[in-house]
Formats: sequence, structure tokens, C-alpha cells
Amino acid sequence: MESRNIKESPFRNIDWFTVVIYLLLVIAGAISIYAASYDFDNSSIFDFNEFSGKQIRWVFVSLAVGFILLLIDARMYETYAYPIYVAMVFILVVTIFIAPDIKGSRSWIVLGPISIQPAEFAKFATSLALAKLFSGYNFSLNARGGNYVRALAIIFIPIMLILAQRETGSALAYLALFFVLYREGMSGLILLAAAFAVVIFVVTVKFSETVTMGITTGEFSVFVLIMITMVSMLMVYCRNIMATRNVLVWFVGTGVIATILYWCGVAIPGYWYFGVVIGVASIYCIIELIKTHSKKILITFSTVALSVIFLFSVNYVFNNVLENHQQMRIKVTLGLEQDLRKAGYNVNQSKIAIGSGGFAGKGFLKGTQTKLKYVPEQHTDFIFCTIGEEEGFIGTTTVMLLFILLTLRVISLAERQPSAFGRVYAYCVASIFIFHFCINIGMVIGLCPVIGIPLPFFSYGGSSLLGFTLLLFILLRIDAARRGQSRNF
Repeated sequence: MESRNIKESPFRNIDWFTVVIYLLLVIAGAISIYAASYDFDNSSIFDFNEFSGKQIRWVFVSLAVGFILLLIDARMYETYAYPIYVAMVFILVVTIFIAPDIKGSRSWIVLGPISIQPAEFAKFATSLALAKLFSGYNFSLNARGGNYVRALAIIFIPIMLILAQRETGSALAYLALFFVLYREGMSGLILLAAAFAVVIFVVTVKFSETVTMGITTGEFSVFVLIMITMVSMLMVYCRNIMATRNVLVWFVGTGVIATILYWCGVAIPGYWYFGVVIGVASIYCIIELIKTHSKKILITFSTVALSVIFLFSVNYVFNNVLENHQQMRIKVTLGLEQDLRKAGYNVNQSKIAIGSGGFAGKGFLKGTQTKLKYVPEQHTDFIFCTIGEEEGFIGTTTVMLLFILLTLRVISLAERQPSAFGRVYAYCVASIFIFHFCINIGMVIGLCPVIGIPLPFFSYGGSSLLGFTLLLFILLRIDAARRGQSRNF
């Protein structure tokens, strides 16, 4: 009886609620592509010479692939997770050398009339490999340092290869997998450190034009922020280990003295001031570290030291590592440049399109911004502005709710998995969906730099649609087999 139940059709246990959400998003995506690429000569949404017709063909291909994925034994995905990952890494390496240069990127393999972007398919392979790693016998991320190295290697190998293809946006999507590491035991301090690094970068670049105490206002603000962070970590994180009062009194006292001297007209070089103040506080931490051998004090001191090093590297990286168009996109996002004719043009026109839609929108195929092609790439990365103009606040809210519902459902599937493999893979899927959803909409409304992140199931592209379908339907097959797995356990 047990073996018969295990071999029963996977369609009996499939999560049809998730499938329905997927179908709604895919259908709405095809219709939105038709609306975004529509001109008055178009005859039908099914015209295979138009973007909408081509996308519909990919929809049928994706549905066929999804059906096949549901027929494969769920255990095969875990068994062959590493071989699939190695094969995708090999394809990413080959892509660097054989892909043609398309708009400065070498990330597309051209096979006759079909162009495929391997970076989209590597997402599911990386997710499978990460899930396979965590499903190992008695595996724990914090058991030993080598486990962190293995997990980070799985994530960063495709990132480096995709960066070598000059496809920054696709590479950044893999950073979403750090949320999976956090779910599986990684310290939240690492995520806070990443957020702190973003704040340092933004503040340093944003306020790089004005000067305070002989240094840029951005650097001045970051130094103050580092001091506040140091005191906060000592008060909260190390409160039972050392006397934070000494550091706090030192910071406040020197701040008062510096303010008085500034009012008296005494010029204090900012670098010297902050160097002495933070340096003395750090020496005090080092002394306490030698006395107590506390890991928490070491983490606090390392945070401060790395923050100062990162601060001094920001301007060099921004001016010498990032390319001109990347610098301009960041400046436009931060409001340092307008550039409405070049780097800021897409975002400005997109915001105009969304704003013009109002509450209920202008109506299907009645958008003027999209029909007159004011928004470049409106059928790919900027597809959301078409929804905003034609369907208004109601349409954009509906789409966002569908994505939120899908994400919450995937997280629900993750929590009910009886195995670590299924749970970790499901969280990988949820993390990738959340990243794409948030960054794409952030780009369209001007909250994030334009980095070429597609909106799942909406943006035109066969590789994108098929890649997200692979991610989701493998999860559905793993979830459908959970009853048999729970019996075995």
C-alpha cells in the first residue's frame, strides 16, 4: 500500500493554487506585452511576427516544460543537483567566449533564430545545488567555517561568471540567496553589515560635493554614523562584557570640544579629528579584547575597521571601477543629475506614464506614452509602466498583490517541507522572486538604478519566462512528493 501511494500521480498532490497564480501572471504578462508593443497596424495578439505572439509561443513552451518537470521523480532533482549545477557553470564559462556582443553584453547564446540567456537558467541550478548542500547529513551552516565557504562558493561562482559576461543585473539577482543563508542560521549581523555598506555608499556619493571640516559632507556624515554604530554595538551587543560608558564619554566629550573650537574659529581637519577619536576608542576595544577574549568585541572592532576601509574605497570604486553609464544611472537615482535625455530618460518617461494612468487607467490599448513609444524597452524591463498607464492604480495594485500572494504561497510551501532540500530550495525560489519583483518596480518608479532586471512572467523574453517556470515547477514537483517523504521519515 505504501509503495503504491508513493508512486501515485504527482498531479494528485500538486498545489493548484500556486499553478492558478502562475497562469494568471503569465496570461496578464502576455496581454501586457501586446499592449506595450501594440501599434495601429497590429492585427492580433497571436501574430507570431510581433512580440506578443513570440511570447505566447514561449508560454506554451514553458507550460510544456512545466508539465514534463511534474512527471519527473522528485528524488531526481536532489540526486542530480550537483551535476546540473556543474553543467550550468560550464555553459556560463562557454558563453563568455562564444556569445556575440549585444549592447555591450556577452550573455546571449544565439542558436539560429533563437537567443538564450544561460544566466536565467543558472538560477534554478544554483538553487538546487544550495539545497543539496544543506540537505547533507547533519549539515549545519555554523558547524564549521568550511560550510560557509562551500555555500558562498556555490553562490559566487555563477555571479563571477555572469559579471565576466558584462551582465551586472543578472549577477546581482543571485545575491538574493543570502536571505536563504540567513533563514538557515547565518547571523543577522551579516545582513545588517550589507545594509550598512549600502548606506555608506549612498551617503558618501550623495553628499560628495559639499565640504565640512575639510572633508566632504558625505564622509563627515559616515564618520559620525560609524561612531554611533560603535557605541550602539557596545551598549547593546557587548553590554555585559565591557564598560561602554568610557567610549560614550570620549565621543561626546570630544564632540563638545570640537564644536566649541569650531565656534571660536579654530579649524579642525576632519580626517585628523575622526581618526584620533575613532582610533582611541578602537584601542580601548582592543585592550578589552585582550583581557576578555570576547568574540563580540572582536566583531564590533572589525565592523568599525571595515567600515572605515570601505568608506575610503567608495570614491575610488565609483570613479575608477564603475563604467560611465553605471555612474550616471546611480547619480540620476540619487538626484545628483537630471540627464532627462540619456541615462534618466527611461525612468522619467516611465514615471510620467504611470502617473498619467491615475486611479483606473486610460484603458486597454489607450495609453499615449506607451503607444507613441516614449518609453524605451517598455515591453521588457519597463513593462510595469504599461500596466500603470492603461490600468492605473487598480491594475498595478492587482499585479503587486498577485506577486505578494505568490511569494507568500512559496514561503508557505517551504515551511511545510519535510526535508531540508525542499525547504532550502523553496526559500531560494521565494528570494529570487522577491528580488526581481522589488528591484524591477523600484527601477520603473525611480527608486533603484536601472540594472536590467526583468519582471517575472511579465517582461518579454523566452529565457526569463522559462527560467522562472523551471524554478517554480521544480518546487511544485518537490512539494507534491512531500507526503511520500514524510512517510519515509
